[in-house]
Amino acid sequence: MNNVLHKVRDLIGGRYRIVREVGQGGMQEVYAAHDELLSRTVALKVPKSSSAEKRFKRSAVLSGKVNHANVAKTLDYLEENQRFYLIEELIDGCDLATLLTDYVPSLDPYAVARALHHLAKGLAASHHVDVVHRDLKPSNVMVVGGAEVVAFKITDFGIAKMAEKEIGDAVEGGDAGLTASQTALGALPYMAPEMIEDLKSAGKPADIWSLGAMTLELMTGRRPFGQGYKAVPAIMNAKLPAFPPTMEANPQFAPLGREIYALVTKCMQKQPGDRLTADQLVNACEQLCYSVSPREFGTIKTLKYNKHGFICSEHPTRPDVFYHVESVYGTKGISEGQRVWFSRYPGTPRERAFPVVIAK
Repeated sequence: MNNVLHKVRDLIGGRYRIVREVGQGGMQEVYAAHDELLSRTVALKVPKSSSAEKRFKRSAVLSGKVNHANVAKTLDYLEENQRFYLIEELIDGCDLATLLTDYVPSLDPYAVARALHHLAKGLAASHHVDVVHRDLKPSNVMVVGGAEVVAFKITDFGIAKMAEKEIGDAVEGGDAGLTASQTALGALPYMAPEMIEDLKSAGKPADIWSLGAMTLELMTGRRPFGQGYKAVPAIMNAKLPAFPPTMEANPQFAPLGREIYALVTKCMQKQPGDRLTADQLVNACEQLCYSVSPREFGTIKTLKYNKHGFICSEHPTRPDVFYHVESVYGTKGISEGQRVWFSRYPGTPRERAFPVVIAK
């Protein structure tokens, strides 16, 4: 990673000591820092360009208005040596884009339902204080606990506001503009039709559309309208992909999958006023039945009679767990030696795995 602004051990504001680099986006650099006043580790964010700096204080104030368990908490803001810093809680985990890229190609309906519910609650909290994200996408969602999937938190409300001008200029510039802007390329697959027509006038319903688009990607492993400038006509047409066949391949997953898909269709109506509000979506998600058990990785150790067998956990102290092929999510078969992602539940004589998702 090529950090250009800070090195490990740099002290910011007489209080925040840089510990390590966390990552970089199109608009910002992110570091883990030790808060020497309160003795805690935090996320320190700093804009990468002067155009971003002009919006950073306003963005910090904006994100600081939202206080909810499913939103990354803004802790502090400071200016030093003509640089601007936003301090947030440091989340132990990975972003949702990394989960899909590095760990599993798509999520089973139980994990999708949990993600949708948590993110709907985070959006509802932000909409209650009139804060609109406008750049909701997998890289702006943190998965607490990483692959264990403890919870989901929306982040970068303020950074999204900073990105408005860059995204708007890129969309107006067509394919060449999008190619030049990684920020716009990342945002476009989740943008509502009204955002493409007039980004600045897009309101709370645009966030709901983005959450629906992201949920479809979690279900299928694919962006619903593709990516790049070619996605624009499909987004403007607002014709959703068909119900994912992976979700109806197994009777244990189909009912919940259909419930989620029905909610997604209500989130992605072309007319903003026809979509669910965040509060309505939260209420609907409260009717979904999904598990909150932690996930783990393992390897298919045995497969007998093409029906059942045991999974060997990657956690060194956890015992093998029994599984049945009817608990495997998706349309692909399973074989010995495959890496899988699963939850475990009490059983006799062995614990049982459900669901079992083929991992990367």
